[in-house]
Amino acid sequence: MKAFLILEDGHIYEGTSIGSDREVISEIVFNTSMTGYLEVLTDPSYAGQAVTMTYPLIGNYGICFDDMESKKPWPDGYIVRELSRLPSNFRCEGTIQDFLKKHDIPGIAGIDTRALTKLLREKGTMNGMITTNSDYNLEEILPKLREYQVGDVVDKVTCTEKKVLGTDGYRVALLDFGAKDNIAKSLVNRGCQVTVYPAHTSAEEILAAKPDGIMLSNGPGDPKSCTEIIKEIRKLYESDVPIFAICLGHQLMALATGADTYKLKYGHRGGNHPVKDLETGKVYISSQNHGYVVDTDHLPAEVAGPAFINVNDGTNEGLKYTGKNIFTVQFHPEACPGPQDSAYLFDRFIAMMGGDRTCH
Repeated sequence: MKAFLILEDGHIYEGTSIGSDREVISEIVFNTSMTGYLEVLTDPSYAGQAVTMTYPLIGNYGICFDDMESKKPWPDGYIVRELSRLPSNFRCEGTIQDFLKKHDIPGIAGIDTRALTKLLREKGTMNGMITTNSDYNLEEILPKLREYQVGDVVDKVTCTEKKVLGTDGYRVALLDFGAKDNIAKSLVNRGCQVTVYPAHTSAEEILAAKPDGIMLSNGPGDPKSCTEIIKEIRKLYESDVPIFAICLGHQLMALATGADTYKLKYGHRGGNHPVKDLETGKVYISSQNHGYVVDTDHLPAEVAGPAFINVNDGTNEGLKYTGKNIFTVQFHPEACPGPQDSAYLFDRFIAMMGGDRTCH
């Protein structure tokens, strides 16, 4: 079945329908990872977006359910150059095509994803429609595309009730703004007991549990839309509990302490982004998935200072808070998919709580 990707600037790409054949409007973004497509599909940070994979062949090792980063896939749509017809891997439990159909996610294959990516880099992230309707009316569609907004998608992806993972060790409160499973796993594997809280849990409830540390997770959307969450994070900042924040959590902590954020032209999404630790001078290859960054030009110097920068474009990739046991990063040290270069940051968090990586 034919499918069409229509962008808000009028560009049209024709390909083949994959997954669901329903019509969808979404924000079109691209990911440069060469592997880990299932982890990308199940990353809650992609809620409200349709993902273009720049690697030309997707699905060659099939679906391995143990690799999922959440209970379901979250993107509105999926865009690939070529979808593998015969996946081959001893862990393979299904195909992407069946996976997309099961979860009612529409997609398109057979388009020039290189040309699409170059267009998004040149013009910036755009909204688009995936449709199988060959009789589409462009004049009617374009206004709808330009009006589309991702909206407040944190409520869509957060857990509905708290849960406890692990049995003993340091007690970590993890606020779930769309947390990838490997964040909690990275802490549990270091001997921590992790209590996962819904995004809108009050600071009072979290602090009443007397956690040894607080983790603010990744998540989707514009951080400035999370106004009530930001107020609660301010209260957590004013406590003396060690805090480690990743991606959206990093942005929310910055907003809670007087900084600003802005939207990147086309974002950072992939497993090959170099970041520099300003304290040691070392450069790490990181996994990233974000469209917004902290504006360090409006960061109060008495509150925090830059800890990491992106080597490619110089944007902020982390903050160290003055006089506080708080540090935050824009990239993903849990890295699924992606390199494990920066996993040591979880050990730094353990040290902030007072002990070594085994959490005795």
